[in-house]
Amino acid sequence: MRLPDIVLSWRDRLVSSERFQAFAERFPLTRPIARRRAAALFDIVAGFVYTQTLLACLRLDLFETLRAEPLSPADVAARTGLPEEGAKRLLDAACAIGLLQARSGGRIGLGPHGAAVLGNPAVAPMALHHPLLYEDLADPVACLARGPGGGALARYWAYARSPEPGTLADEAIAAYTDLMAASQPMVSRQILDAHDVSRHRRLMDVGGGAGAFLRAAAARAPRTELVLFDLPPVARAAAARFAADGLAGRIATVGGSVFGDPLPAGADAISLVRILHDHDDDAALAILKAVRAALPAGGTLLVGEPMAETPGARAVTQAYFGLYLYAMGSGRPRTPAENADLARRAGFASTRFVRTRMPLVASLLVATA
Repeated sequence: MRLPDIVLSWRDRLVSSERFQAFAERFPLTRPIARRRAAALFDIVAGFVYTQTLLACLRLDLFETLRAEPLSPADVAARTGLPEEGAKRLLDAACAIGLLQARSGGRIGLGPHGAAVLGNPAVAPMALHHPLLYEDLADPVACLARGPGGGALARYWAYARSPEPGTLADEAIAAYTDLMAASQPMVSRQILDAHDVSRHRRLMDVGGGAGAFLRAAAARAPRTELVLFDLPPVARAAAARFAADGLAGRIATVGGSVFGDPLPAGADAISLVRILHDHDDDAALAILKAVRAALPAGGTLLVGEPMAETPGARAVTQAYFGLYLYAMGSGRPRTPAENADLARRAGFASTRFVRTRMPLVASLLVATA
C-alpha cells in the first residue's frame, strides 16, 4: 500500500476503537473534535427526520405564516389544525435545526434556514417532491440491486427512460418542466456570473425547459439573439409563457428531440444547463455530438450543472444527485474531467473549467468547437 493508504488504515483502526473514543472525549485538546465528529455523525443518522421536519413546515405553509408575525404554539396549532402537542413538537424540531427560532413571549418566528427557504424558490418544490425519492430509498439496498429506475421517481420522470421522449404528451413532462423552472434561476445566476453571454451573437439553450436560463440571459445580453430548443410539448409551453410575458419577439422556440432531430444552425454558442448529468454516457455523448454539429468552428459550448469531485459540492453531487439519478433511472454526476473527455470525444477542440461562486448549485465547463 502507498503511504496515504497506510495512514488512513491507521486512522480507521484508531477512530473505530472504543478506548480511543473514550480518551478523545476526556482529553481537553481532542474533546472539541470528538464533539464535532459525534454531532456530524448524528446529523447523518437523523437526516431523514430533519428532511421530514422541513417537509411538514412546507406542507403546513409555516414559513409564509410566520413571515408575517411570530406566533405562539397554540396559535400555530389553531391555524394548521394540528393538536397543540403535535404543533409544539414540530416547532421544537424546526427550531433545533434552524428552520424556526424562539422569540419573546414564548412565540416562534422564522429561523435563518426558514428565511432562506423563502428567499430561494427552488427549495420548496424540490422538498415537496422528495417523498417519491424516499419511497424508493426506503430499502436502499433493494433500490440499488434492481438497477437504475423501476420505482416511484422513475414513474414521475416519465421522460428519463422513454425511448421516444419527443412523443410524450404535455402532461407527462409538465411536472419536470415546472420543477426545473423553479430551480433554474439560482443555477442561471451561477453560470451567467461566470461567463459573459453578451459576447455571443446567438445563444441556443438546448433542453431549455420553461426558459428560465434564457430569461436571465436576456437581461444580461440585450443584443444577443436567443433560441430555446426542447421537446415539442416543452417548447410549446415555453412559447406560451414567453408570449404571456411579452418576450415572444425576444426568445425564439424550436421543438424537437436532440436524439432524432438536427439542432437549428446559426448559433455561435449553445448551452446545456443541467442536461448532461440527466443522461447516461452514450446519450450524453450523442447530445454533445449533436451540439458540435450545430456549432461553427470556434463556437462555444456551456455545460452548467453540479459536477462531482468539485470542492464544496461533493455531498450534493455524489450523495444526493448520485442516488437521485440512479432512482430516476438515467444519468450520473460527472467530474469536470469526465465532462471534458466527453466533449473532446464529441469533436470539441478544447475545454476549460470555470469556477463559480456556488459550486454545489452549478459548476461550468466551457468548450470550444
